[in-house]
Amino acid sequence: MLPDPTVPASLLAVLELVRGCFTAPTFQTFAALVTGLVAQTGRYTVTGMLLGAGLTRAWSHDRAHAFFSRAAWSPDTLGIALSHLVVRRLLPEGAVLTVAVDDTLFKRRGKTVFGAAWQHDGAARGSRPTGRGTCFVVVGIVVQLPFLERPACLPVTARLWRPKQEQSKVDLAASMIRLLAVCHHERRVHAVADTAYHGKALRDLPTTCTFTTRLPASAVLYDLAPPPTGRRGRPALKGKRLGTAKDLADAAGFTTATVTRYQRTETVHLTATTCLWYGSFHTRTVRVILLRDEGTASGYGLALVTTDLDTPLSELVTRYASVVDRGHLRRGARAARGRPGPKPHPPSC
Repeated sequence: MLPDPTVPASLLAVLELVRGCFTAPTFQTFAALVTGLVAQTGRYTVTGMLLGAGLTRAWSHDRAHAFFSRAAWSPDTLGIALSHLVVRRLLPEGAVLTVAVDDTLFKRRGKTVFGAAWQHDGAARGSRPTGRGTCFVVVGIVVQLPFLERPACLPVTARLWRPKQEQSKVDLAASMIRLLAVCHHERRVHAVADTAYHGKALRDLPTTCTFTTRLPASAVLYDLAPPPTGRRGRPALKGKRLGTAKDLADAAGFTTATVTRYQRTETVHLTATTCLWYGSFHTRTVRVILLRDEGTASGYGLALVTTDLDTPLSELVTRYASVVDRGHLRRGARAARGRPGPKPHPPSC
């Protein structure tokens, strides 16, 4: 049995809400490890959790390692339980879920670390942003806490991505979004990600779920499919070629709007085009939103693509800004103008 002082009563009251995800012995281990994780000021390793909980001499280290390797519990089940906890306690009744998607690299050394490889590291400095470690695709729920000015992303579920495997990061993200949407079927789910997340896996998301991401500068857009002609043969799946976001910006008429992003209210110029991104979303109708900052007479500073066809443009920009950091927007604007961006910033969630 665990010593009574191991888990503070206030923290135990929260952890009790997910007790059903574990067996009785496994829950005791889970509660102690979470306590050690919170109390740890050094490295956040399994051994570090034991040290933070003050159990290095009371427990065998194998008990903590076995929790992650052999214990009977499901990370997905725990993630869904956490998502319900976040929704019940931190969101108004009936509010939509804004879901953030991103990936992060945990640097790991050693040849025997499962899933570790040299791969992209968004937080790395220098001309080659790479690192060796394990990469997790993370899905979190964005909430507005009363003691913070900016929104907070609370991770609820994550999956390990292994390079050169069958599933891509987009596949993992799509499966987790579907799981959240099904388990919160009574609410709308608005998923937001940066430009790395687009592809075939996102075409068949539930009808209660929308997806918003930044449109790559090279993406080719098409008009909606024309009505059937009645002739023999397969009807056309797409209309005429509209071109890239730059082509849309050159021909579009921008309107002035006020948007709130990064704790500031700004006047910008917006335009939207309902079309098809055939290469990524196939025949699913999308909206492409182009933003031009005040004082700019040509081009665009931000291009978004979304399956949300109803939300006002200014609210979509605010939603995206609440998830993706400002550094992503500066780099995107430079990429659209063909200029190199600054060094990457740490991920926002």
